[in-house]
Amino acid sequence: MKLTILGGGGFRVPLVYGALLGDHAEGRVTHVTLYDLDGGRLSAIARVLAEQGAGVPDAPAVTATTDLDEALRGAGFVFSAIRVGGLEGRAADERIALAEGVLGQETVGAGGIAYGLRTVPVAVHIARRVAALAPDAWVINFTNPAGLVTEAMSRVLGDRVIGICDSPVGLGRRVARTLGADPGEAWIDYVGLNHLGWLRGLRVGGRDELPRLLADEQALGSFEEGRLFGSEWLRSLGAIPNEYLHYYYFNRETVQAYRQAERTRGAYLLGQQASFYEEMGKPGTPPLATWQRTLADREATYMAANREAAGVGERDEDDLESGGYEKVALALMRAIARNERATLILNVRNRTTLSVLDADAVVEVPCFVDAGGVHPVSVAPLPYHAVGLVTAVKAVEREVLAAAESGSRTAAVKAFALHPLVDSVSVARRLVDGYTSEHEGLAYLRS
Repeated sequence: MKLTILGGGGFRVPLVYGALLGDHAEGRVTHVTLYDLDGGRLSAIARVLAEQGAGVPDAPAVTATTDLDEALRGAGFVFSAIRVGGLEGRAADERIALAEGVLGQETVGAGGIAYGLRTVPVAVHIARRVAALAPDAWVINFTNPAGLVTEAMSRVLGDRVIGICDSPVGLGRRVARTLGADPGEAWIDYVGLNHLGWLRGLRVGGRDELPRLLADEQALGSFEEGRLFGSEWLRSLGAIPNEYLHYYYFNRETVQAYRQAERTRGAYLLGQQASFYEEMGKPGTPPLATWQRTLADREATYMAANREAAGVGERDEDDLESGGYEKVALALMRAIARNERATLILNVRNRTTLSVLDADAVVEVPCFVDAGGVHPVSVAPLPYHAVGLVTAVKAVEREVLAAAESGSRTAAVKAFALHPLVDSVSVARRLVDGYTSEHEGLAYLRS
């Protein structure tokens, strides 16, 4: 079976390939095609993968190409992890937003909207090429903003595009371990949108153990989300929010920390990865060791501004483990290709899962997966405070989709102005002006 990875020169691709190396069963991925616009990055990552697979029996063959159609032909699965505008674009998104005093994070607030506006047209083009060249393929989307991009692609591919994210996986794993439970045996009641969800229960042997955690002050302070949000706020919610909700619940503190930081996250990663790819271009550089060293630093500095704003210091060693999106992707492929049934938290079309959203809205919820595809599980209704955030952000996503489809500047302004973290229509207009001036990928917006 052929797996095509779009964004194949991306830094996290070796995580996916590493997961594939442990799969030796019949029907496994036997060929990986890397696609990227940047041939130099492709070459660097291909070298890392070659060292990863050296000596591994049945290691999937790897080829690389800068031709999208060539990459897609014959694919059984397509893993999409593109970054339109590169890290330069992310750094600019953050800078322009912060100049207006609002958040510029790549998936939340103004930065997420800007990223979505330039990514959606590219993602839709890819979806159409998949439909034309690999109509039986399943698309696994990790491109951010993951929920928005998955919904855009689903308008072409229907249920054959599925979004994944490592945030709910990491949250569920940390809560389960804190409670002394096996993460693989626990049922996680998680619901929301991508980067906007809540863990509302964790059932072990049919019993919800979350109330026990919420009542234990020491246990709440022992894992990342507990330290980030504080025990008092978690008890008031009666749930554990996804870490990205820190941008909403502590917005002023986070924006201040971002503005005071020496560099934003995007600027930091831009410098770090530029150094990585430059080093990989030098003769004699050990590919895998260089990549592993860079990955360790990347994980250690994740959400540093939020931790600074919360006053919780460095990440604990237990929190440095990857969220495991590559394992989710592998489990998803196995479930569909080999009917190895799995329960996973995924970004899928809502159908009737959340009554406050329409059937086509992409939500992030637990799903049963088998050879027939993905089946979202019925969940209890959201409390009103969560309904407000979910419906407001979904309205923003719909305006982004409308702007991308029509080229309407008016729709783009509306998307910014409706977001809960943008506090003025005037600011929204200036953001559109700033982003369209900065990004060639937004030249399609017109009055």
